[in-house]
Amino acid sequence: MSFDRSIKIAPSILSADFANFGAECEAIEAEGADWVHVDVMDGHFVPNITFGPAMCAAIRPHIKGVMDVHLMISPVDPYIDAFAQAGADIITAHVEAGAHIHRTLQAIRGAGAKAGVALNPGTPADAVAELLDMVDLVCVMTVNPGFGGQKFIDMTRKVRRLRSMIADRPIHIEIDGGVDPTTAPLVAAAGADVLVAGSAVFRGGSVSDPAPYGANIRAIRNAAAG
Repeated sequence: MSFDRSIKIAPSILSADFANFGAECEAIEAEGADWVHVDVMDGHFVPNITFGPAMCAAIRPHIKGVMDVHLMISPVDPYIDAFAQAGADIITAHVEAGAHIHRTLQAIRGAGAKAGVALNPGTPADAVAELLDMVDLVCVMTVNPGFGGQKFIDMTRKVRRLRSMIADRPIHIEIDGGVDPTTAPLVAAAGADVLVAGSAVFRGGSVSDPAPYGANIRAIRNAAAG
């Protein structure tokens, strides 16, 4: 993965057709997705259960670009190697998920993946101040994690704070939750460069009719670009 701060759209397959994940991954990439975002939930750290390493391994051959795996689980460390071996390019863990996030990030990089750290809406930017020299991505949650389709929570002040803290480090700022053409320009202007969108990308389309995916991705990208 090369680093740049251009806007990247990362559709969350949480909103895809669960019976056609491989085809859905191929469709969104063909329609302009930059990354594929995989939301992993455990029913413990968040109130929902989604996917595990086996599913990530199953869809990896269908993804040509970046597989961005967001672990909303606790504990995290026992599962890092499995997700890395499943082909995750980026593994993101929540700062709130355990007492030793520094160790977790070391383990992610040690497993050969890029390391991300996520912040829930109620967690301040300063919670990652001592981690910035060991992360490749900071994910700002703009919903409370657990379910797709929630209303956007304005975290632009936090994003601006992170952009200032990051300075010239090669670190992506990712936004996850409620991203659409209305909210994308707010977070992009504040300094975010990776926009995770679920329902806003998959709405109106299907594997047999993927053109709406492309239209939705372009609408978000164009709005973010101003």
